Amino acid sequence: MSLVLIVDDKEMMRDSVAATLSRAGFEVSTATDAGAALESMAKRRPDVVITDLRMPGQTGVELLEAVKKIDEDLPVILMTAFGTIETAVRAMKSGAFDYLTKPFEGDELIIAAKRAVSHAKLTRENGVLKAAADVPVRRLPTDNSGKGIDRLIGESAAMKGIKDQLKTIAQSHGNVLVTGPSGAGKEVVARAIHEMSPRASGPFLAVNCAALSESLLESELFGHERGAFTGADKLRKGRFELADGGTLLLDEISEVSPSIQAKLLRVLQERAFERVGSSVTMGIDVRVIATSNRDLPKMAAEGGFREDLFFRLNVLPITLPPLRERLSDVPALAASFVREICRREGRCGMRFSDDALRRLQAYEWAGNVRELQNICERAVVLGANLEKSENEIVIPASLIEPWIRVKAEPLTNRAELEAKPVPAAPSNQVVAAAASDLIRTLDEIEREAIVRTLMKMGRHRQRTAQALGIGVRTLGLKLKKWKEEQLIEQTL
Repeated sequence: MSLVLIVDDKEMMRDSVAATLSRAGFEVSTATDAGAALESMAKRRPDVVITDLRMPGQTGVELLEAVKKIDEDLPVILMTAFGTIETAVRAMKSGAFDYLTKPFEGDELIIAAKRAVSHAKLTRENGVLKAAADVPVRRLPTDNSGKGIDRLIGESAAMKGIKDQLKTIAQSHGNVLVTGPSGAGKEVVARAIHEMSPRASGPFLAVNCAALSESLLESELFGHERGAFTGADKLRKGRFELADGGTLLLDEISEVSPSIQAKLLRVLQERAFERVGSSVTMGIDVRVIATSNRDLPKMAAEGGFREDLFFRLNVLPITLPPLRERLSDVPALAASFVREICRREGRCGMRFSDDALRRLQAYEWAGNVRELQNICERAVVLGANLEKSENEIVIPASLIEPWIRVKAEPLTNRAELEAKPVPAAPSNQVVAAAASDLIRTLDEIEREAIVRTLMKMGRHRQRTAQALGIGVRTLGLKLKKWKEEQLIEQTL
């Protein structure tokens, strides 16, 4: 229901306009003068303002100008019994959406209000599209062809549990914290929650907190006034303002600086904020979904993340398991990725051979779902002219071998072990080397993948972080730790 703020110092006129719009299905609030109207706007932003032109104190035109400084897209309709051309021209030049001359018919008022609401909605949608276009394109880790719960692919016990959680969580309005390793599909879960929620018709915006400096992130989240800092040549709305009525995803929340953490805490507590360079408090209605691939409870306990902010975010927690813990989902995920990539690349039907799927399920997937998606894309692009079977192109196991290394199969029983010839006792060094070949920890796999990617990117940390899907700060901390432990070269 659209909210209309009516401003008029005359009670009879104010009540008459309010009654007419209420009967037409609008939600109505009233104010007796410009000061009261601005106070009302600070508590809750209306969809349209209808104000008298001549009032004690500030006039309707002065109120219009004040409103435009707060929100340039908020439509304002002026009412006056003094319908001169000069007044109308001045009002329209100041940014008035429409101009009604008293006395006017109820239908005329209702039509003007509906036009204003439609115009504001269209302007806002354009703003959301522009804001989304400003964000670097990030490929989603799962098939994006479905909506809501259909985004989540897999029927393993772990995924069934996640889906059951989401169905309940999506219907609430509480903040959500999605944790899990990089590439597990945290953003896909956030989008599914939004699409299943009562806010599905509202905007969904995402901010990668790790990709922006502190000053840029503050402006991106909260917006800024014209002249707030060097280069701020016009007013800019932030993501909280643009996401009003919808959902805002704060990706990699663990990478946010302490000062931004304090401001986020206030937004979550009071549902209000100020643009950078402004003293006007703006109320918002936004559901926040935050994601992190780090251990936030541990960070909060050690002082690396505000504990009070963690508790505000962790109202409805969801933990995504790594892909290695739900390997039964690999065939369904691979099939979905292949279909999507074939559609995008204009290929004919392609599928993995049974042997290839067995190899995929035997892999540990240090890069999780994102790594599987990359493997599928390489296989589709490079395997377009391979073996054909029943009008489908089969992607053989040999094509994926260059990119995955499957662990050696363990001996299945004692009889197999006893049947093996007993070799001469090797030296301690040989035993250690053999063990290291067969057993590799996740830390070792992660370190090898990061170093290899870093070298491939010419030691450029930002490009490396983007390729791996982690924050630059996270990458830097890992490299620093490994250097201190002398596990990698000091020059990296």
